[in-house]
Amino acid sequence: MPIFHYKAIDSTGTHSEGDMEALDRTDLTHKLKAEDKIALTVDEKSRGLNMEIKLPFMGGIKAHDKIIFARNLGTMIDAGLPMTRALSILERQSKGDLKKTISAIIENVSKGKTLSESIAEYPKVFSGLFISMVKAGEESGNLVTSLKNVAMQLEKSYLLTKKVKGAMMYPIVIIGLMIVIGTLMLIYVVPTLSSTFSALGAQLPITTQIVIALSNILKDYILFIVPGVILLGFALSWFFRTPRGSHIVDWTLLHTPIIGDITKEVNSARTARTLSSLLSSGVDIVVALSVTEEVVQNSYYKSVIHDAQATIQKGDVISSIFSSHPELYPIFVGEMIAVGEETGKIGDMLLGVAEFYEEDVDQRTKDMSAIIEPFLMIIIGAAVGVFAFSIITPIYSLSSVIK
Repeated sequence: MPIFHYKAIDSTGTHSEGDMEALDRTDLTHKLKAEDKIALTVDEKSRGLNMEIKLPFMGGIKAHDKIIFARNLGTMIDAGLPMTRALSILERQSKGDLKKTISAIIENVSKGKTLSESIAEYPKVFSGLFISMVKAGEESGNLVTSLKNVAMQLEKSYLLTKKVKGAMMYPIVIIGLMIVIGTLMLIYVVPTLSSTFSALGAQLPITTQIVIALSNILKDYILFIVPGVILLGFALSWFFRTPRGSHIVDWTLLHTPIIGDITKEVNSARTARTLSSLLSSGVDIVVALSVTEEVVQNSYYKSVIHDAQATIQKGDVISSIFSSHPELYPIFVGEMIAVGEETGKIGDMLLGVAEFYEEDVDQRTKDMSAIIEPFLMIIIGAAVGVFAFSIITPIYSLSSVIK
């Protein structure tokens, strides 16, 4: 019997993980359910001599497809269609991995399982947020609203991430092109000029000598440099995925000018919207905080929200948690949540906070291009100037000697 490593959450919001024998992932999910736990991730560790088969519907579905799935399913159920029929319609409209996933969900629902139980079997496809909100909707009898809230939450998160990535794409592309063009010139153009300067015995300035040295290194060791750069890229990618590497990246993002402010607002918006969606759907505050911890990506914010769960269980108010970390959450966040606690409308206040920072991030990402462009022009101008000076200066000295 294969052994699975799982990460799960119970009804109190407590996380747990461990190893368990089961016939398959479905069997493991049932065993965890019997212990009042919902599986978040399930990975097979061993199966004797058998090899694990990765099915297509275990992942690879785009965020946009999940948004459409949640929104359309909620709309059809609201129109009075039975769950299985609504899912069948969505299956016929879908393609690839999503089609296979919905097909598997239909089979589970037909056997008497709830929608939340069915999607919980695919934690690599449906996040803890998705599963928790659907489960809360089923328990409260308001599944339609929960599905619409899930769709809105996923859409806002997707658009927020897309805007930030879009703002960063321009400088990355420009700098990447600079590196490629510079490398090609060092490999193919500079050696020709270098041989000419050497043959004529020209006196070379220090910048020209540096450019020629870089050219010689690239030309002579290109077969070692390219694999080395690729291996370094893989090594850095692995390191940044480790807890320590991720912590370094998160610290850098928070303390980088301009990017740091955007990072804080993105995480504040994501925290507020996730909590708002979960609390509005009737999810317990401790479970909501636990799911929010999984949603936010920065380790510093994860740590704060993790500590918040213990603080809430001691009887403290949620606003005190955010107010005590002004270096991460702006004062506005804690104050608005405090007002929500006093008026009993914490979900609405959190939603207002989320919308405020989402709009601010939208404006900041638009302004970022205008701010970054002059700096890029300076960098490009400096690079071109140094290269031109290094090449043109020896040519002028040669022309004076020839005369």
